Amino acid sequence: MKKSSITEKAKPFVKWAGGKTQLLPIIDEKLPKELTPIGEPKGTITRYVEPFVGSGAVLFHLLQNYNIDEAYIFDINPELILVYKVIQEKVMDLIDVLKEIEEEYLSSDLIGRKEKYYEERKAFNKKVNSFDFNKKEIDKESVQRAAQFIFLNRTCFNGLFRVNKKGEFNVPMGSYKNPTICNEENLKAVHNLLKKVIIFNLDYKESKKFITPETFVYFDPPYRPLSTSSSFTSYSKEDFSNEKQSELGEFFKQVDKEIGAKLMLSNSDPKNTDPNDNYFDDLYKGFEIEPVSARRNINSNSSGRGSISELLIRNYK
Repeated sequence: MKKSSITEKAKPFVKWAGGKTQLLPIIDEKLPKELTPIGEPKGTITRYVEPFVGSGAVLFHLLQNYNIDEAYIFDINPELILVYKVIQEKVMDLIDVLKEIEEEYLSSDLIGRKEKYYEERKAFNKKVNSFDFNKKEIDKESVQRAAQFIFLNRTCFNGLFRVNKKGEFNVPMGSYKNPTICNEENLKAVHNLLKKVIIFNLDYKESKKFITPETFVYFDPPYRPLSTSSSFTSYSKEDFSNEKQSELGEFFKQVDKEIGAKLMLSNSDPKNTDPNDNYFDDLYKGFEIEPVSARRNINSNSSGRGSISELLIRNYK
């Protein structure tokens, strides 16, 4: 790793399929040398852009350990981005609401917990199409919705966030005995980190205008399924098809050629299931393509969990 003493306090506030926490040591080793650890002289890279922020594992890690002056994050999931904005602007209000929900939920028996879970899920889904995600200010309703999102994520089956074509959250209740719904210390730590972050509920292509030659960009898109049966999740109403994977590949090449920023991208390794599948070898030909070992814990079938290979793709050595 580039740094002998890694400092971590803030961590992802949601469970997220494909979260990068367990890949951080490998990502650390592959960072561009122009991005320097805190405590060392600043390198030429001081800006970070993440076009698919997800749980924020890489974002939080880099902000706490490297010389980054400003960061820009994007995601097309409006629910997720709302939570980021609420933590950034109204973290104490969010903590108050989550504490109330946590106390009610944990003090109930199983029947009471089920009633609470499905009551909150129903209320959450009722406003899927009517909630205004473009409000200029974070109001009480926004805080309430962010709290519902965190509650559902922390108590649902396997910590998934999955929606149907209508955008409705459809994951059943999980079986956790004592789930942490309000992690006050972590929410405050995330709030402090987000002070230097600009947050957008936009498609990844909109990130281009914020990318400069002094920028490190990490792409963590929805992974290409390893098989037709493994594509069981959708984190937004739109699926990330092969066509969209190819569009992202072209965007990656465009940013590399036109701007010259340092780029890293993660995706699944199709050779886990088909040694002859050269999809990403062809799409990212000419770039550094490296298989790395990772664990996948979110799978509907326990036999599908465990250590597999994923890809790290870079435009630098």
